[in-house]
Amino acid sequence: MTTPPPPVPSREPGPPHWPGAAGGLPPDDGHGGGLPPGGRPRRWRGHREFAYTLVGLPLGVLGFVYAVVAISAGASLAATVVGLPLLAALLVGARRLGEVNRRLATGLLGAGVAAPRPFRPRRPGALGWIRAGLGDTVGWRALPYLLLKFPLSLISGIVSTALWSYALGAVSYPVWRPFLPLQHDGDGHGHRGASFGTDFFLDTAPLVTAVTVTGLLLLAVARWSVRGLVHLDLLLIRGLLGPTRRSLTAQRVRDLERTRAAAVDDSAAALRRIERDLHDGAQARLVAMAMNLGVAREHLAADGDAVDLDTTRTLVDAAHRDVKEALVELRNLARGIHPPILDRGLDAALASLTASSALPVRVSVDLPDRPSAAIETIAYFCVAELLANAAKHSHASQAYVSIIGRAKRVRVAVGDDGAGGARIAPGGTGGLAGLVERVHTVDGWLSLTSPAGGPTTVTLDLPLHA
Repeated sequence: MTTPPPPVPSREPGPPHWPGAAGGLPPDDGHGGGLPPGGRPRRWRGHREFAYTLVGLPLGVLGFVYAVVAISAGASLAATVVGLPLLAALLVGARRLGEVNRRLATGLLGAGVAAPRPFRPRRPGALGWIRAGLGDTVGWRALPYLLLKFPLSLISGIVSTALWSYALGAVSYPVWRPFLPLQHDGDGHGHRGASFGTDFFLDTAPLVTAVTVTGLLLLAVARWSVRGLVHLDLLLIRGLLGPTRRSLTAQRVRDLERTRAAAVDDSAAALRRIERDLHDGAQARLVAMAMNLGVAREHLAADGDAVDLDTTRTLVDAAHRDVKEALVELRNLARGIHPPILDRGLDAALASLTASSALPVRVSVDLPDRPSAAIETIAYFCVAELLANAAKHSHASQAYVSIIGRAKRVRVAVGDDGAGGARIAPGGTGGLAGLVERVHTVDGWLSLTSPAGGPTTVTLDLPLHA
């Protein structure tokens, strides 16, 4: 959980930024999806881009040498016994070097380039591995990247180092100029300033000011030049090291199949729950009411005028009690399917929900456009379960709910100041794992931040319309 938002009056609009996740996108999980990319503070962007060019230069040299060796060795030894296994191994190695460059771009620049499909031989044994290596399109696509990376990294390294060095030297010129050695011009006059091998020295106040202003201009030139070169590198990474359009489409189909199966299973489980609640709850009470009324009717018919009012009253009271309990259970069951208060909007529904919460909850809602009914229902039940979990497990003293609608997305953040340590069980079907599956059915995502000692924040990102 990130730090809870600043105290605001209940129901006031939330902060203008997205709570709980920086950058507004899910972090790369190594498989092209999942949680919000780790956005980096924008004030350090120039420093990280410069560091990327410095680290990328030796990587570019290494990758270029590796690509040249792989191509030459593969071409010269292709007809030999060791040629194909060697080429397969070199292609897998090219994939690994490409992965290093992709992760470097993600770590330093927050590029969030999705990982291509993993290397998995379809057949066991050495032959299966060699065949998979030779047919690995990711490795083949990594080779041209390693070749193109070298001149780009060389240019980026030289340009960024030269521009930043000259820019910083010029900006700080008034500081280090007094420490320069005393030099004399042709007339014998002493000067303490930079020169260009002539009698022209940069030691007067106007010239020192001009050097400083030039340094400030060079800082801007250096920043945007490095950014442009880094952007070219990112274009190469996205085009050659990321997943292809075909693999993205295939992954999308697999995700849709999985979410559809999860939605079908969830609907079936909901129907079984409703049937069980009706059978064990309301239906049983209605049967008991019918039996009590039947006994009372038989009692009245058999006794005629000699009616035992106490017995009859007891039977009618029991039937009346069963009717009221059955109505309560039916009402709760209907609310579990779709709370009627949601018809008045998510704002009113959350206000009603948090009013009965075991924890004091601050609600912040900013929805310029109303979400569709399916999105409101998912958001409502997710918030309800998260608040119930916070009250039951977190030992928190307060919680907050923040909902913001921007750019056809709805961001829901639920947090508490409890002990933290919450985790999403891999492959689980209940709790937070169940919420993950629920939001995935509408192309949403869920992220959890819960360090030991707290606080805890669960962020849900949902489309405005399902």
